[in-house]
Amino acid sequence: MSNSDGGRNVVGWAARDQTGILSPYSFTIRKTGAEDVAMKVLYCGVDHTDLHQIRNEIHMANYPLVPGHEIVGEVIELGSDVRKFKVGQIVGVGGIIGSCGSCSCCQSNREQYCSNRILTYNGVYKDGKPTQGGFSSAMVVHHKFVVSIPEKLQPEQAAPLLCAGVTAYSPLRQLRGAGEGLRGGILGLGGVGHVGVKIAKAMGHHVTVISSSDRKRREALDALGADAFLVSSDDEKMAEAAESLDYILDTVPAVHSLELYLSLLKVDGKLILVGVAPKPLQLETTAVILGRKSITGSLIGSVEETEELLEFWGEKGLTSMIEVVKMEYVNKAMERIEGNDVRYRFVLDVAGSNLH
Repeated sequence: MSNSDGGRNVVGWAARDQTGILSPYSFTIRKTGAEDVAMKVLYCGVDHTDLHQIRNEIHMANYPLVPGHEIVGEVIELGSDVRKFKVGQIVGVGGIIGSCGSCSCCQSNREQYCSNRILTYNGVYKDGKPTQGGFSSAMVVHHKFVVSIPEKLQPEQAAPLLCAGVTAYSPLRQLRGAGEGLRGGILGLGGVGHVGVKIAKAMGHHVTVISSSDRKRREALDALGADAFLVSSDDEKMAEAAESLDYILDTVPAVHSLELYLSLLKVDGKLILVGVAPKPLQLETTAVILGRKSITGSLIGSVEETEELLEFWGEKGLTSMIEVVKMEYVNKAMERIEGNDVRYRFVLDVAGSNLH
């Protein structure tokens, strides 16, 4: 429904304060501009970052805050200059919806590192209004930040790929030139970790899942196809695995030791941080110096990488392990995410929910 200004009235679920409790919230999104895509939201993945954001644990929350940046929807209107999409097409939107377009990062398909990137939610758009995410009935997004969902992928399956998936894919893609014989570790088996295992295996890597307890061993080995499972509290096994890995993809979104995992890397090995911890991490510098090891980071992925991943995922016949729930369950879902009680990604059936 449009309002008198040509904007669209929508309903989402928003947090109002640091409790992070989500409830129905009516707001207005801009009218569809010449370069915009308007979409009805069908599904939206639930990220651990959403939990941090609604509780004001990272960045500065701007309430009311509608989270959600793993968005799959159906095109309902196109701007006059948009040629890439058509009405009725299934499309996706990830973690950013804008950038400057002119810096070196934007010009080299690395727009997620643009210093003026605009976050899908809890950001400020070019018109000065706060951005709101995919826990809502509809969105309007510039076409450059919209991707096509391949027909071979189910829309609810595609949702986690738009943040969790590309967060793992982007740094693993950078390692492709090193060959298929890489030995990698995936630290943390949650939303990002579980797709990371599948992507690394599909790239031909030997994959070790590293976890704080033994309870996900069978799932890691049998359901996800990991080659090995290592419990970080098992001193003997950790010692045996010392200097055995070329890289570790660290997906843990909480404060944790780095030295413990740096010991697993070979000389010149890389610890790649993709999990957003709410407080600073610390380490002894010798843990890096003595093995010429690197600690690096990676932020989601570019639009180009997201499109690559969607095709790669379909070509390899991969599937996400998800639990589809209605919007009215979202606060319980957040509680379960905090307790690490999800296998491995909640996906909200937004279109199938009573948002009011």
